[in-house]
Amino acid sequence: MPACFAAENLIAFARALLVATGVEEEKAAAVAQILVEGDLLGHTTHGLALLPAYLAEIEKGSMRKAGAPRVLADFPAALTWDGLRLPGPWLVVQAIEEAIVRARQYGGATVSIRRSHHIGCLAAYLRPVAERGLLIVLSCSDPSVSSVAPFGGRTDVFTPNPLAAAWPTDGDPVIIDVSMSITTNGLTKRLHTEGRRFPGQWALDAQGEPTDDPAALYANPPGTLLPMGGTDHGHKGYALTLLVEALTGGLAGHGRADPGEGWGGNVLVQVYDPACFGGAENFRRQTTEVARACRDTPPRPGFERVRLPGESGLRRRAEQLARGVELYPGILSSIAPWAEKFGLNPPAAING
Repeated sequence: MPACFAAENLIAFARALLVATGVEEEKAAAVAQILVEGDLLGHTTHGLALLPAYLAEIEKGSMRKAGAPRVLADFPAALTWDGLRLPGPWLVVQAIEEAIVRARQYGGATVSIRRSHHIGCLAAYLRPVAERGLLIVLSCSDPSVSSVAPFGGRTDVFTPNPLAAAWPTDGDPVIIDVSMSITTNGLTKRLHTEGRRFPGQWALDAQGEPTDDPAALYANPPGTLLPMGGTDHGHKGYALTLLVEALTGGLAGHGRADPGEGWGGNVLVQVYDPACFGGAENFRRQTTEVARACRDTPPRPGFERVRLPGESGLRRRAEQLARGVELYPGILSSIAPWAEKFGLNPPAAING
């Protein structure tokens, strides 16, 4: 049986490593919580797998250890921060809390962040907001990185530009986290490292030919990922990618028109309080009925039943909180040199 680890022990371990590099305690706690939440939900390329890269960024000074964002604009329902390359998960958690306070008063609130560092798994932020009866929209892009071609092109312009959202029903919340590219950079790197291929022609080589080989993105010259929809309907993913660019870099006033500063991100946080619109009870009545109608739809051949977005992740999260988190192979070994450097012991498996 694979080794499993108590979630709280993984969080404590990650937090201790971050504090050992000099990150302020509150920021280290937020980053550790969000990374482990990604693993709990099954997003294993965007959980603790990111921790070694984060620690390396901190060590070389590319991720700041302390401080607060700079307020660039502050209106009742709209707030813009310069994140100053502070830890992304901490910035997003702070932005969500501020947006919630304002949404309760004004119905909706938006926080735009420029120059955040990487924010990890978007889905990891959503469940607590929906469980408070609110609707949240979260998106990000990285203007210093490009790995996705516009539809019809063969060189990269964009990042995968995920768009995530969650809202309550009378049962579990609906949680979506979708990249505007056909896959993520994290999965591409993992498949390339393991010598595996994409399940389909998800990329283009340098000549613009579709391929299922992740190595195409690491060739010289490199290939590129396709937008969501691939060679057939990629114009839809391309259009949504442009929307994400406008919502993130556009609203933040900082992006691809500016010099690159390294791995990071521009972020959009929006929170809506249904109580200020048609009413909280009516909102749940509507979302619950839509969820019921989807679940009651007869499944087509090959499907056991119709599921809602986020359902599998929430089930996996509950199971892993009960029996332990099963980390993807190689994650702990990639963190081990950092633990040795700072004299910290990795958590012990709870089933070993």
